[in-house]
Amino acid sequence: MTKQFLIFLFLSVQLIACGQKSSVETSNTFKKMNTNTIKDANKKIDTATFGAGCFWCTEAQFQQLKGVTKVVSGYMGGHIANPTYKQVCTGSTGHAEVTNIYYDPSVVSFDELLAAFFVSHDPTQLNQQGNDVGTQYRSVVFYHNDEQKTKTQIYIQKLNEEKAYPSDIVTEVSPTEIFYAAEDYHQNYYNLNGREPYCHFVIQPKLDKFKKVFKDKIK
Repeated sequence: MTKQFLIFLFLSVQLIACGQKSSVETSNTFKKMNTNTIKDANKKIDTATFGAGCFWCTEAQFQQLKGVTKVVSGYMGGHIANPTYKQVCTGSTGHAEVTNIYYDPSVVSFDELLAAFFVSHDPTQLNQQGNDVGTQYRSVVFYHNDEQKTKTQIYIQKLNEEKAYPSDIVTEVSPTEIFYAAEDYHQNYYNLNGREPYCHFVIQPKLDKFKKVFKDKIK
């Protein structure tokens, strides 16, 4: 590992950390999302689909939450069928890197997952998270029903009104499209590759913050 590479990784971590500095966790809207204890015992497993930059980071964070039974990394929102990671990385397919989050509504609510979504990345960065730049890294909620759509839009509006972030949220709110699971080597990435530099210098700091914020909801 070269000195230049280490410097690049250090700067990446600093940019990500700076991008995430906000008062979102102390806002009344965040508290409302994060303390919503109304659970739906009639549903078995539901799905939330979030794009929050690199799906390796998002997957690692949401895997920690009680009630989340499975997280699958993939692609959504583009205009070609069965895209590969290489194609998506060009930014020309229109797809976003997303995670399908399968959860038990009797344990965790969609509101709580939204709270985690707004902490897991910087939703004010347009088509970028840290050094990851391109439409494939856009902040997006792909809603599966009208309830998810309405809740997402309302919470975004209220967070903006409270100025929970230094600038307005640019998160896209779009209907769910075809989900294409990413290649096998992307799945469960952090748990299988924790010693890799990207995992250590980029994912780990974000994961540490996430666990601290949601310490009462971690498995």
